Amino acid sequence: DFGAESITEGTLMEWRKKPGEAVAKGEILAVIETDKVSIELAAEEGGVVKEILVQPDETVTVGKVLVKIEAGATAAPAAAA
Repeated sequence: DFGAESITEGTLMEWRKKPGEAVAKGEILAVIETDKVSIELAAEEGGVVKEILVQPDETVTVGKVLVKIEAGATAAPAAAA
């Protein structure tokens, strides 16, 4: 949802999460820019980002799936350096 009935599409500007990273419900995943406003896309559920389906600079429409999140999952611990 882009926050206004008249806005039906925008451009994905940036991802704030990468595949494999944990995300909490309500946490900002990405920024979408329309001709009127910039919109922060929040996670609808907590879990782990599994796959990003849209790349920056691509046009997205209301209702399009942009990312897959494995609900309830936790991120794998970082490997020791």
